[in-house]
Amino acid sequence: MIHQYKNNGYNIVMDIDSGAIHVVDDITYDLIALYSEHKKSEIADLLQEKYPNATKAEIFEAYDEVQGLVDDGALFTNDIYKDKVEDFTKRPNVVKALCLHIAHDCNLSCKYCFAEEGMYHGKKAELMSYEVGKQALDFLIANSGNRVNLEVDFFGGEPTMNWDVVKQLVQYGRSQEAAHNKKFRFTLTTNGLLLNDEIMEFCNKEMGNVVLSIDGRKEVNDMMRPTRNGKSAYDIILPKFKKFADSRNQDKYYARGTFTHYNLDFSQDVLRLADEGFKQISVEPVVAPNDADYALREEDLPTLFAEYDKLAAEMVKRHNTDKEFNFFHFMIDLEGGPCVYKRLSGCGSGTEYLAVTPSGELYPCHQFVGNTEFLMGDVWHGVKNEALRDEFKCCNVYAKPACRDCFARFYCSGGCQANAYNFDGDIKGNYKIGCELQRKRVECAIMIKAAEAEMDEEADSDNTLAQPEKLPC
Repeated sequence: MIHQYKNNGYNIVMDIDSGAIHVVDDITYDLIALYSEHKKSEIADLLQEKYPNATKAEIFEAYDEVQGLVDDGALFTNDIYKDKVEDFTKRPNVVKALCLHIAHDCNLSCKYCFAEEGMYHGKKAELMSYEVGKQALDFLIANSGNRVNLEVDFFGGEPTMNWDVVKQLVQYGRSQEAAHNKKFRFTLTTNGLLLNDEIMEFCNKEMGNVVLSIDGRKEVNDMMRPTRNGKSAYDIILPKFKKFADSRNQDKYYARGTFTHYNLDFSQDVLRLADEGFKQISVEPVVAPNDADYALREEDLPTLFAEYDKLAAEMVKRHNTDKEFNFFHFMIDLEGGPCVYKRLSGCGSGTEYLAVTPSGELYPCHQFVGNTEFLMGDVWHGVKNEALRDEFKCCNVYAKPACRDCFARFYCSGGCQANAYNFDGDIKGNYKIGCELQRKRVECAIMIKAAEAEMDEEADSDNTLAQPEKLPC
């Protein structure tokens, strides 16, 4: 299966099953589109009509190059895994990551919050105790098998509202590493209101990654992310976040925002964050009920596609300059091809990755918390709903009908199970708007890789030419 598209002046051909990416000229691009349905001589006749200045010899040469790619397994390959998918319910039950809901409480009133301002369908605020958190870490160690590296994300609500417990749990986790041959990677997601020098210093010592929640422009952020008393949060958090990002050498963090129907020009929010000095940026589409006034709609898609194109072109312009930055949804690994394991395991929610509530309940991920239909067990007794775990084990691109013919399936691994359930009523379903945006992001990401590779090659060539000729000794 192949996917062809044009972006920013590049003709790109993706071989879906091998992961090979080809940037080609116009004739080769059209030749590949004809290859499967026409003979060599027919293709030459058709292309000569479109490209009268091209000789048949040139077209035959292009055909032979395409045929060489086919013979080398880099074009029109077959998926060798789809017929070999085992019964994944037989996979070992290994947990490698927990999302600790350290606080079901928040000091912001974000309008788009899927967690009901941090309460997760609860009637009152709730903070995780040290005892519950300690048991969660013990559960993770006991259920991680031979895996050495374990991940724990401190999440909320707003986790800094329960900061002492965060510090105690990190200390406890570190105390258990040597005895169990484990290594914890702790991460934190924060809205920044309570951020101070002590928290920053601790995070820089202990947190492998920190997510800093900010939506971009001041007017956008403050409209959707007001404080509890309705005042602006932007002016409070921006200087703190800039200081924090610099203290981490502009690495191992994300300035993470959300765009909605009210800021469809979200590329401006990404660029505002970049111009403020942030180098690691993630501004993601809101996922909201269809009746929410800020929800994205199908009629918004052409505008959003154009915004991704605009952002991608700007990132190419900034490549190798002091204004260069990373955008999370454009970060894609093309070196090793699609990861076979990710094809078959998806995101790992409900199996390798679990969310823990302040009371110690286990859910497949943070977006399922509060929906008792997806309650899996607790940190004292482990996973008791084994049928639900087995259902999540089988969530992969081969099990989801909407994924089978999608060119992006091996880059998103089937998408988010929670979104699929909320919009399609089935964890093996799909969230259509999310899928459309994912496909666009993959196309833009590959174009950026092609453009940057070309720019780097030209720069290397210029540098080589600029070297003085060595004189003989």
